[in-house]
Order: sequence, then structure tokens, then C-alpha cells
Amino acid sequence: MSNSTTNFYARSQSFSLSDIIVVATYFLLNLAVGIWSSCRVSRNTLSGYFLAGRDMAWWPIGSSLFASSEGSGLFIGLAGTGAAGGIAVAGFEWNVSTKNIVTMPEYLGRRFGGERIRTYLAVLSLLLSVFTKISADLYSGALFVQMCLGWNLYLSTVLMLVVTALYTIAGGLAAVIYTDTLQTFIMIVGSVILTITGMSLNKIGGFGNLEHVYSIAVPSKIIPNSTCHLPRADAMHLFRDAVTGDLPWPGMTLGLTILATWYWCTDQVIVQRSLAAKNMSHVKGASIFTAYLKMLSFVFIIVPGMISRALYPDSVGCVDPEECVRVCGTEVGCSNIAFPKLVIELMPSGLRGLMIAVMMAALMSSLTSIFNSSSTLFTMDIWKKHRPLASERELLLVGRIVTVILVVVSVVWIPILQSANSGQLYDYIQSVTSCLAPPVTAVFTLAVFWKRANEQGAFWGLMVGLAVGLCRMVMDFVFPRPGCGVEDSAPVVLRDVHYLHFAILLCGITAIVVAVISLLTPPPRPEQVGSHPRNKQLSEGTPCLTMVLENNPELCHSYTFNIHTKTSQTHLYKLQHHKPYIYHNHSCLSPPLCL
Repeated sequence: MSNSTTNFYARSQSFSLSDIIVVATYFLLNLAVGIWSSCRVSRNTLSGYFLAGRDMAWWPIGSSLFASSEGSGLFIGLAGTGAAGGIAVAGFEWNVSTKNIVTMPEYLGRRFGGERIRTYLAVLSLLLSVFTKISADLYSGALFVQMCLGWNLYLSTVLMLVVTALYTIAGGLAAVIYTDTLQTFIMIVGSVILTITGMSLNKIGGFGNLEHVYSIAVPSKIIPNSTCHLPRADAMHLFRDAVTGDLPWPGMTLGLTILATWYWCTDQVIVQRSLAAKNMSHVKGASIFTAYLKMLSFVFIIVPGMISRALYPDSVGCVDPEECVRVCGTEVGCSNIAFPKLVIELMPSGLRGLMIAVMMAALMSSLTSIFNSSSTLFTMDIWKKHRPLASERELLLVGRIVTVILVVVSVVWIPILQSANSGQLYDYIQSVTSCLAPPVTAVFTLAVFWKRANEQGAFWGLMVGLAVGLCRMVMDFVFPRPGCGVEDSAPVVLRDVHYLHFAILLCGITAIVVAVISLLTPPPRPEQVGSHPRNKQLSEGTPCLTMVLENNPELCHSYTFNIHTKTSQTHLYKLQHHKPYIYHNHSCLSPPLCL
């Protein structure tokens, strides 16, 4: 395996002055927005740094949700999978439009009690950040820069990190959300220009001719007595055969729903944006706004990937290992270069710079989100648990150090990522997620819909699910997918069970373990399942107030009341003039902010 910058990375189009001006303008805009947002919200408090002061409206949150989920890994990965297999991968994006659920990261801890589950989820999220998020985004963004500038892959990675980390570490979540809003606009405009204005579609005779041109996109150098060089016959089918399909329909309906529930309802990167909203109405509005934006991915990312395969089958569709190494530096395939190849070859000066800015926007938006959320997880759920009296200064410093450590580990993981899953980045991301996320979905679903589920059942269900999932993930790396024309020697459970089908099985196994152990152990307390009288008196979105002892933030008073009543308003006035307490307004059904 190599990441040489020769041959293919010798650019066929020069990087002109107008391209440089466009990219420089983008960075200046990004810097200006980051500085403005950092000044708008205090960065010297935990609430200001990690939750943007909890004062965000629906449109920047919705934009940030979209930009964070559409990182450079998805631009490269979705386009690459579209180039390799057609439109079925769009199901991963469209699935979100059916999710209208809003959750809180502390929910499972509040629902079951104890600290084991909360700590486990924090550690799991950090692992997923390294394996599927930071490393994938760094690799894909660096690949794009490498193709544009001809730089070494790891030099490009360092450039990405320096630019991204500067305003993330300095600005906190407010800088992340507002720069995401700018980047969402740039991503959509750039992708529209690439797809709609006709530069790529005109090359193949319009969208109506795409299926035909794609079906005959065969590389000139093939492997005898094999069929892997042929485009899939079902490339234009969203639902594919349950056994032979590369994305089988049972997995795309049930398995994908399991993964989507984990990502959109429990993943810290997504949840943290919702926690920054003014109220529940803005959270719901942001979720709906994001769902509509996600519908655009098929047209502006996947279709360009298929167009790239149709126009450049010798590079994007290569199957011969030697040829693939010459083209993109890896033996297992070059579908990941589909999107950047199209940009470099087709876009004129100026617009090429805009698309480079689009990729930079996608990379930076997702990385900043992951950096901020991962540091929040470690700081608040792990470090603060062991050092409850740690000062805000210490917690902020720890969060920034954790960001640096995660980045270093992720860079080390990039060579493994390059050769995984036949070189299809998005396939790799979903495969790893299918091994680790389904147990969380099972526990979360049972926590919401089955009051008898308790902490013992949830914890051991997560442990069993983790053990089974890790076994599958280890086998995935021990027995990588064979190259074209090579016999598959992987065990039957790996060869014949698609990772989306495995996600269904893993979720089911976890649910059974949770149910059995919960029934064999004492039930949860009434206040943990929402049947406590106090929980019924408070309505969703009602403004409430929580008292926090100023000199000991760990002592958060449980006394909460509706501040709209006359009695409460009188009591509120008295409380606010009684020191040494600090008061935080929040929704009655959201957790009080005890920082």
C-alpha cells in the first residue's frame, strides 16, 4: 500500500490564481464568522464553550446538523459507493427524513440510574470517533487536497488539522455551529453548480442517459475470468436482492433504521447541537430542516459519483491491483476518488476553487463537530466523574488536550482505513458502526418503550452486544474482502451475513439479554420511568429553574418549579437575591445544567 503522489496526482488541470482567490476568500469568511461567534458567546464557561450558551435558533442548529453529518467522509464515501454500486446508498441519507425524535445525552443515565452505562457510552463514542469519524474525514479531506495540489497524503492531513483545530479549540460550540451554517450554504451552492449547471450531466447526455452510460463504464485493464470490472446491473435500484445485493433490502430497511436511531438519537455529535437550542420548538424545527437538506445528497453527491465512474472508468473503476496502485495508491480500488476526480477534470477556474472550498467546508464542519463533542464526552462524563471538584479552567484544558490525543490516534489509523472494505470509505464507516452501535439502539429503545427494563439488564445487554460486535469487527480486519478474481476465505458468518443484517441480529441479541436480566432482577424505581407524580406535573417546554451552589457546582438542587405562575415568580425573585446560588433556566423535561 502506498500514498504516492505520482501519476494520477499529477493534476491535469492547473490550480489557477482565481482558484486561490476563491479558496482564500472562503477561509477569510470562515475566520470572520468564527471570530464573531466566539465573541458573541462566552468561551470561558462550560456552558458557553460546550453548549454555546444554550441560546441557538433552529436554522443554525439545522445547518450544523446537516454540515456535521455531511462531512468530507460522506462527500468522498457516498460518491465513491455511488460510483461502485449505484443509487442504493441514497437510502442511508433518506432514512433521516423519517426521524423526528429529540433526545438528551443524559437520558439513559437518568432512566436507569448509576454511572456504568453513562461511562460506557462515553468511551464507545470516543472509539467510534476515532475509527469512523475523525480518521475517515481526515483521510477523505487530505485525499482531495492531495489530488488538487499534488501534496503527500500526510502533509495534506496536517494542513487539514491545523486549520480546523485552531478555531475549534479557541471558539467552542458557538464557533462550530455558526461556521457550519456558512459551510452548509457553500456545500449546497457548490454541489448545485457541479451537478445542475450541466458541466457533468452534459458530458453524458443528461440524467436520462446516465443509466446506459454507467452500465458500459468498464475499465480497459481487467482481470480475466472475473466479473468485478462490470458495473452492477441493479445500479439504479434502491432496494436490492436480500441475498446477493451489495446493500440488501432487509438491511436497508431494518438494519439501517437501527444505525440511524443510534446516530440521530444518541450520538453526542448530533445531540449536542440540540442541547444548544433555545427551547424544544427550535430543536424540532432544526430536525425538520435537517431532514429536508439530507434529501439533497442523492442528486448532489451520489449522482456525481456515478457520473465520474461513467466518464473515467479506467481510474474510478479500476480493478487490477497494479493499476489501482498507479492511479490512487491502494490495491483494493479507487472509487473514493470519484468526486474529486470529477471536480478536477470538469470544473473551470474559479469554480474549481469553489468546489475545493466545498470539500474543505465539509471536512472542517464535521471535524469541528467531532472535536467539540468528543472533548465534551471525556470531560463531563469521565474526567469530571473522577475529579468532581475540578475547576472550569481545568475542565476546559482537559477537553482541548483530549482533542489533540484523538487526532493523533486517528492519523495512525488512516493506513488501515485506506485498505478496508474494497477501498469504499462509506462502506467501511457503516460496517464498523454496524458492529458497535446496535446494542445502544436496543437499550435506548427498551428504555423508552418498556418500563420494566432496569440498569442491570441494560448494562449487561450492552456488554454482551459489545463482545459480539467486537468479534465481528476483528474478523472484518483479519479477513478483508478479497481482490478481484481472488477466492473469499472468510468464515461463513462473515462471508454470507451482510453487515446490515448483522446489525439486526446484534440488536436482537442485546434486546433479549436486556429483557431476560431485567425480569430476573428488581424493577427500576418509579421516578426513573417517568411515573413519579412530580414528572407528570411538568409539561414539555415549560420554563423551569434549577439552583446550583456557587462554591460547589456538584450540588445541584432538585427543587424545580414553573416560573410562569405568580407564586413561583415571587419565589424566584427572592431566590435570585439569595447568595451563594446560581440559577439556570431550562425546559422542565430537559436535564438541569449543573456545571
